[in-house]
Order: sequence, then structure tokens, then C-alpha cells
Amino acid sequence: MVSVMKRDLSAKKGQLSVMKDRLSVKEHALSLKIRRRKRKPKGDLRMEQSVKGRLLDGYDRTHDRNGVSGERLAERLATLASVGKTEDGGVDRPGFSEEEKRAKQQVVEWMRGAGMDVRMDGAGNVIGRLNGEAGGPAFVTGSHLDSVPNGGNFDGPLGVLSSLEMVEAWRETGYVPPVPVEVVVFSEEEGSRFGAGVMGSRAMTGKIGDGELDGLMDFAGRTFREVIGTYGSTPEEFLAAARRPDEIGFYTELHIEQGKLLEQADLPAGIVKGIAGLAGLHIVFRGEAGHAGNTPMIGRRDPIVAAGRFVHDVSTLPSEIGDTAVATVGKLTVSPNGSNVIPGQVELTVDIRDLDKEKRDALVLKVRETAERCAEEQDAEIAISQLSSVDPAPVSDEIRDELRDVFMEEGIEPMELMSGAGHDAMNFAPMAMIFVRSQGGISHNPAEWTDLNDCVMGVHLLKRFAERRMEKMARANED
Repeated sequence: MVSVMKRDLSAKKGQLSVMKDRLSVKEHALSLKIRRRKRKPKGDLRMEQSVKGRLLDGYDRTHDRNGVSGERLAERLATLASVGKTEDGGVDRPGFSEEEKRAKQQVVEWMRGAGMDVRMDGAGNVIGRLNGEAGGPAFVTGSHLDSVPNGGNFDGPLGVLSSLEMVEAWRETGYVPPVPVEVVVFSEEEGSRFGAGVMGSRAMTGKIGDGELDGLMDFAGRTFREVIGTYGSTPEEFLAAARRPDEIGFYTELHIEQGKLLEQADLPAGIVKGIAGLAGLHIVFRGEAGHAGNTPMIGRRDPIVAAGRFVHDVSTLPSEIGDTAVATVGKLTVSPNGSNVIPGQVELTVDIRDLDKEKRDALVLKVRETAERCAEEQDAEIAISQLSSVDPAPVSDEIRDELRDVFMEEGIEPMELMSGAGHDAMNFAPMAMIFVRSQGGISHNPAEWTDLNDCVMGVHLLKRFAERRMEKMARANED
């Protein structure tokens, strides 16, 4: 009996040994598989790094001077990048959305931590104020936090955070500005929600037209009154956000270029000499809906044919006006949008820009005439309304000369360039803008990127310019 038990025990030990060997082989194979998985291309590894990690990778810490911290700026850019983050690594923060509100609340915390008094006006603009040695008109700087659908992480936030970093640097070095400073987060700059851009800055400067807010409706069919109500405001309070002209002495904005000129010139930053004037149109073609199979081609009142011809013809108009003119159909909605239904209505928006106001207005007229012609050819009805109209904004020679001096003091060749994109700065006068280099010129895209070295250099340029300009403002106040 004992002999039999010994044999059974020996057999079980043998089976256990075989199982261990098999397990060892499997573990070894798994180990090899894991090691193989870890051998990823460098590009894939970089994509897996956090926004902060990517920013700090290759950052030259000699840029950390005069109280400016690249790591703090990187950390804050990364924090905002997580608010409304999309699967592609971009952001989705429409104006007056919960995501935009959360981003603003985060900036409010940082502003208060930097010693600023913070308030929000009736337009949803966040205003952080730092008192100066004396009173008088404020030096104002800032940008926006709203985004286009699936937008990038630098368009707007870099301007807000660079302005805030400037204030943080002053706090660390004990610098007290000679005049009040305000850092502003403007509402609905992009215009992606209502089709009307730079709304917050236009409200602050009293440039919202009578009745302009009444017809605004967002992508979900909600009126402007409904949406602004989520901010605890009303259209009337929105308009009441207008400031007196003597409250703002100067406005400066730092922004990514959103183009390739600085990259091609191998420069970290450039001087904006002017901003193109923007006009936005909302056009509705109305025809007669019908069955796609039972309605003869002859006699159809098809609004999508009218709209299609219009889209094509609009693309040919800017070249008739000048080299800097552009026109873009950016949003198109077909109703009822069925595969076997002739549409009854087509809505679209047209974005029209030029550096010259007269040429821009001439292009707007051509676009209107083209829309009316295309509608008439299809026996369709048409309704055209103006969403927005902002005049071109040149930067004065005096201010550009001052910026050139600042650039040379920082060891950067001063390069001047125009901005085809609209910015909040265009609603202020006098004003200045600094562009920082965009990688590949990509913007309004999750791949949008600006090297941290360029971002921090932008802060130094902004800070140096602000200090010089505020000294001039203080002297003017004394006079």
C-alpha cells in the first residue's frame, strides 16, 4: 500500500513539474511579447506622452528668467487641454458651453492665486484685475478659451495663460505695474456656436448692433437668450457689458500664428501689422421638397442645386477683388436631409475677409448678388442676413516700432506679418498683437502645436512690451 502511494505521489510530482515547465514557457513567451510591444516607434511614444511632457521635452530652462516659469505655463496648458478633451487629443469647447465654463473657472482660480481681483461681466467675459501704483485707464491683455469643434490646445489658451504668466512673474519679482492691468478671457471668440465671432470683445467695446442678438440660434436650435441664461445673464446684460472708452488705455494679445510664415523664416515670434476685416453672412435657399423618384427633373425647385452653384461661384469671386481677399462657405445644413427626398431648404454661412475695408465690402456685395442669381435660376426663395461685420484693424507705425525694439532686445529679428484670421484685438484701439510660431502652420485641428521654447519667448516679449507701454501710459496720465 505504501509502495503504491509513493508511486502515485511520484507521478503527481512529475505532472506538476511538466505543468511548471509549460507555465515557464508561457511566461517566457508572454515576456517576449511584452518586450516586443514596448518597442514602439518614437512617434508613437511621443503621442502617448502627456501634453505637459511633450511641452517640456526639449525645453531650454535658460528661458526661465525674470520670474517666468516654462513648467508652470506647460502645466496650465495641459490642464486646460483636459477640459473638453476629444478622442483625437483636441478640445471641444463651444462658446457658453459647460466645457468653456469649466475652463474659465479654472483660470479664475489661477487669477486669484496670482493676487488678482476677478469678476465676470454680463457677456461672460472673465476679468482679472491687478491694481497699479496709480489709477487711470488699464493695460488690458488676454484672449479666449472657446474652441472650434475638435480644435487645438493653443488657439486662445496660450494668449490667456501667457498674460497670466506675466502677472505671476511680476508677483515673484516684486514688480508693481505703474497702471492697472487686466487679464481678460473673452467669450465666444470663434463664432462656432452662433456663427458670430469675437462676441465677448465686441460686447465689451460696445460693438454689438441693435437687434443683432435677437435672431441668433445655435446648432441645437436654442436661442441666444436661452443659452446666455445658462450663464445667469440676459441679452440686455450682455449689451450692458460695454465699457467706457476711458477705462481701457491699451490692448495687447499674444496668439499662435496659425500659418507657416514664421516657421519658414525660422523665427519664434513675429509682429502683427494688421488684422483682416471679417463679414459673416447667413443665407437660406428655400425650394419645394418632393419625392426623389416621382418628381420630374424639369420644373423642380431644388434649393441644393442653387446652393451648390453658389458654393462653386463664391470660390471664384475673391480673385476678382484682390490678392488678400478670401470667401469661405464653412457650414451647410440640408433639410429634411433624406436620401430619397428633394430638399426643401438649405442653410449656409459665408465667411468673407480682406485687409482693405472697401474691397471687403465689395466682395460682400458680389457674394449677395451671386446668391440671389443662383436662387433665381432655380426659382428658389432666398433670405440673406448679416451675422457679423468687423472692420480691418491696422496696428500703428508707432506701436510696431516699439515692438521691433522689444524684439531686438530679446535677440529676435523683427518680422512683420498680417493676420488673415480675426482676433479679439481687432475690436480695440490702440492695440498690438504678437504671433508665436505654429508647427506646420496647423490650427483648428488636434495636431495644432507650438514648441514651449516659443511659447515662453512669447511671454518674455509680451512682458517686456507691456512694461514699456505702461510706462508711457503712466507718463501720459501725469500730463
